[in-house]
Amino acid sequence: MRARRLTAAASVAALAVLSLSACGRSAPDVAAYVGDRTYSVDRVDAIHDEAQTAYEESVKASAAQQGATPSPEQLKLNVDRQDILNLLVGVDLGKRIAEEKKVEVQDQLSAEQIGKELGVPNTEYAKLAAEWYDLYLGLQAGLPPAELTDDSRGDLYDALVKGGVAPAGWSADEQRKQFEQAPFARQVSAVSTALQAEVKKLDVTVNPRFPALEIPALLQTQSGFRQYDLPYVDGNGQVTDVSTPEPVATESTEPAAS
Repeated sequence: MRARRLTAAASVAALAVLSLSACGRSAPDVAAYVGDRTYSVDRVDAIHDEAQTAYEESVKASAAQQGATPSPEQLKLNVDRQDILNLLVGVDLGKRIAEEKKVEVQDQLSAEQIGKELGVPNTEYAKLAAEWYDLYLGLQAGLPPAELTDDSRGDLYDALVKGGVAPAGWSADEQRKQFEQAPFARQVSAVSTALQAEVKKLDVTVNPRFPALEIPALLQTQSGFRQYDLPYVDGNGQVTDVSTPEPVATESTEPAAS
């Protein structure tokens, strides 16, 4: 999620996504399939457009109070359609994991709070963001901490640097030293591992127009919560060993629209 002003943050890793054309799931109007559920491109567009309109109104109202006129760039919401799909898929997977693992999820961040902070009040985007953050906090607290590997540390570090949360230039040894002293790293890895396991049970498929998927998460620092984004799928039509296409029989059931 690119709304950096939101004082909440990101992370999870390496799930598997299969190109839509690889297994017969090639409907161009579907943004993603998660199990038997679909998320349409129209829904992604509608959520984004509603948020963009709300943001423009918020910026114009604020500028009017100061007798100013915002520029076109200032009126552009720093959230795109990829960010919307990230939330839709993340919330879906997160709910499944919380139910399966019997993880308690509490209302900690409200849609009203997030909508006000981002300048997108009363929007579905604000509701989705609040729902995801509550899920993430619940999973992070409720899942057993995971063991870290050099790869998982490296992925996490790269995401923190990209998000401006950690300084660039740490060696592998420095990453190991720093993350050994940071409990959140094992908690983030636990959420990642749970998501990977969930994807193994589902046929998660994403339209190639959305080349990467990222999951938002939270990191507490001395200056408050910070945001960073960790991709769990990167690259157009990526196929991993979790979802390698093979000849399949014709399915008898249609995926339910969502």
